[in-house]
Amino acid sequence: MNAESDERDGAAASADPAPATGDVPKSVTGDVTEGVTKEDRELGSRAPGFIKASRTLHLSWQVGVFVVGLAVVAAGIVMLPLPGPGWLVIFGGMAIWATEFVWAQLVLRWTRRKVTEAAQRALDPKVRRRNIALTAIGLVIIAVLVGIYVWKFGIVMPWKIHE
Repeated sequence: MNAESDERDGAAASADPAPATGDVPKSVTGDVTEGVTKEDRELGSRAPGFIKASRTLHLSWQVGVFVVGLAVVAAGIVMLPLPGPGWLVIFGGMAIWATEFVWAQLVLRWTRRKVTEAAQRALDPKVRRRNIALTAIGLVIIAVLVGIYVWKFGIVMPWKIHE
């Protein structure tokens, strides 16, 4: 079997030979513009071609993807107050929706950008020092309040062991 042929069509796929200068061909790296790959810029359905060919099949596919994504997002929402990785599961459901729906792709793209910006801000040394100082001040305030409470009322256990 030839690695460059497609057995379904019987036609050989054209392969770009690698340049002699040692550069990586575009087919390997994708079209990169300002750090965003071509695949990141394309919006729309990622369903296989045979599913897109039939309107009824594509609509059924979208309904199925929506229902599965909705179940995952609902499970994530339930996990927010309960033990579990709630936000991670919600974003997983959004990623499922993003395979078919442009609005979910745009939401994930916006979320990815905001998380990256927040991570960059959190790694800033000034912000880290400020956050450490605020945490220390908060812990001191809590310790003082607990100390005042214990001094005023003492430590009273809610159960009565001596009885």
